[in-house]
Amino acid sequence: MRTKSLKKNKINVVTLGCSKNVYDSEVLMGQLKANNKEVVHEEEGNIVVINTCGFINNAKEESVNTILEYVQKKQEGEVDKVFVTGCLSERYKPDLQKEIPDVDQYFGTTELPGLLKALGADYKHELIGERLTTTPKNYAYLKIAEGCDRPCSFCAIPLMRGKHRSTPIEEIVIEAEKLAANGVKELILIAQDLTYYGLDLYKKRNLAELLLHLVKVEGIEWIRLHYAFPTGFPMDVLQVMKDEPKICNYLDIPLQHIADAILKSMRRGTTKEKTTKLLKEFREAVPEMTIRTTLIVGYPGETEEDFQILKQWVEEMRFERLGCFTYSHEENTHAYNLEDDVPQEVKQQRANEIMEIQSQISWEMNQQRIGQELKVVIDRKEGNYFVGRTEYDSPDVDNEVRIDATKTYLKTGEFAHVKITEAEDFDLYAEVV
Repeated sequence: MRTKSLKKNKINVVTLGCSKNVYDSEVLMGQLKANNKEVVHEEEGNIVVINTCGFINNAKEESVNTILEYVQKKQEGEVDKVFVTGCLSERYKPDLQKEIPDVDQYFGTTELPGLLKALGADYKHELIGERLTTTPKNYAYLKIAEGCDRPCSFCAIPLMRGKHRSTPIEEIVIEAEKLAANGVKELILIAQDLTYYGLDLYKKRNLAELLLHLVKVEGIEWIRLHYAFPTGFPMDVLQVMKDEPKICNYLDIPLQHIADAILKSMRRGTTKEKTTKLLKEFREAVPEMTIRTTLIVGYPGETEEDFQILKQWVEEMRFERLGCFTYSHEENTHAYNLEDDVPQEVKQQRANEIMEIQSQISWEMNQQRIGQELKVVIDRKEGNYFVGRTEYDSPDVDNEVRIDATKTYLKTGEFAHVKITEAEDFDLYAEVV
């Protein structure tokens, strides 16, 4: 009879939240693999590590529900151990220990060596860029900095991720080379704030120099920029974007709001006038650029007038890509001292109105794509379609290009040249040229 102790442990890493968490899970899995541990991502395993998100209410709720689900499995004997890491655990460890004591151990965002030790593994300092990627093989997230020094009133990220810390250029390049060697063709650069990159290490905003190093990496065809901040944007990046074909004409720049009273209360360090001028400069420098932004509605004190200013501005600016969130009242943030005075249904109604406007803008812009020939990367096959993206689209959040799989064969991860034949508000249809 085999005893339980002879069973080989299989570690299942479950990832919740944003691309930075995806990256952290991949680093953890790379470390475990280097320690000869059997590790899987969101499959069956007798040891479970949950990488949580603690950003806004919905995310926290999902994280807590996932922890409870695995604790239940542990009680029923389906899994042996449950460990929790990530942002929720960093932010609420004492509460979680008290409320859900059946978790074996809780770890914060900076406690990777401790988590590895609990899993019977050593933290290997010599590993740079050894990650087990969980994204489709053609793209990977590349985190160039951790933490944030911005004082935004609504945001709990500095509480969970600490101060801004840039990763040295040479380390990022080594990681990019390893990803390219594994077949990655698109790097999605992420940080809490890309625009701050390098200030701590090089005493200047150094994103442009980093990009000039990354474009030299063989095998990488697209480099995409995520999460820039509107104040102090390093304008030399625009020249690099224009000159270097590998840098996607794409920028994700969360602007959050535009009414001056709200921007001031949010502690964004900018105004409507400055932001509008910045976007105009982007468009003049790189006319091809697709700008993605994110907005928050229902922030404390947001009046109907503030909302109308925002709405009108969204109509005027005609962003190619836009997402809208309802404000979440987060304890220990500066805005938590304000009264959360916009009712939830009003928040939701405002978000719907913004997305309604955006849907129309997106539809009109997509109609202009009909007849155009574009380069797309094929991410996956879904039913009778191959699903791809242009350089103007990021995975999971942006438009997709659908190509009839009954008429043509394409390989996932490869690039194809297509002609757009039809367009909806968030989807394009195409045939191979």
